[in-house]
Amino acid sequence: MNIRIFDDLDTLYTEAADLFADLSEKSIREKGRFTVALSGGSSPKAIFKLLATEEYAGRIEWDKIYFFWVDERWVPLNDDKSNARMTFEALLDKVPVPEDHIFPMYKDNILPEEYAREYESYIRNILGKEGVFDFILLGMGDDGHTASLFPGEEILNEKEKWVSAYYLKPQEMYRITLTAPIINKAENILAVAFGESKRHALHEILKGAYNPEMYPMQLIEKKENFLFFTDHQAMGK
Repeated sequence: MNIRIFDDLDTLYTEAADLFADLSEKSIREKGRFTVALSGGSSPKAIFKLLATEEYAGRIEWDKIYFFWVDERWVPLNDDKSNARMTFEALLDKVPVPEDHIFPMYKDNILPEEYAREYESYIRNILGKEGVFDFILLGMGDDGHTASLFPGEEILNEKEKWVSAYYLKPQEMYRITLTAPIINKAENILAVAFGESKRHALHEILKGAYNPEMYPMQLIEKKENFLFFTDHQAMGK
């Protein structure tokens, strides 16, 4: 894993937007497309808003990008808690992405477990049997979870499915998520986590014993293609 520690968040966001733009250019040049899975939350929102600005929007070939999500709360797309709604408002409504290139992780009138199977079929149709995303953007919670891979949940043991849905009792709601096996296939992964509230979990993930049941971010393999953007507060420096 390559860790970058930033002095300020504006620089972090800019570097993340630059990475997205650079990887999109490389992938489109080599493959003719760029396949991504995005996270929700405040950090990605700041990155998405930056990508929607003229500086970035003009250099990215949006019609050749396919957008998926890393995870989602099982709420309608117009709900304030929807990761997809945030992404549309911050980015997708502002750039020319074809509608059939966007795959929100929610659908009306279907059970979440059924839609998880359907969503996996969408991924297979676009990415093929290998299921390799060009880029995945992850966040990390104060408890060390990433995507909807929460401590102590059975989803952490998933080895075969690429997408799964389950009822998260502490939140009293269903979640739908990419699983660790498909996240680890990605060509490029960026995780963003900063602030003092992340310090304990980040220390355990980077330097503690391997215990993904308690710190699920440890399921993401520490390979060269895994970038982690953080700040001095989270690193305790």
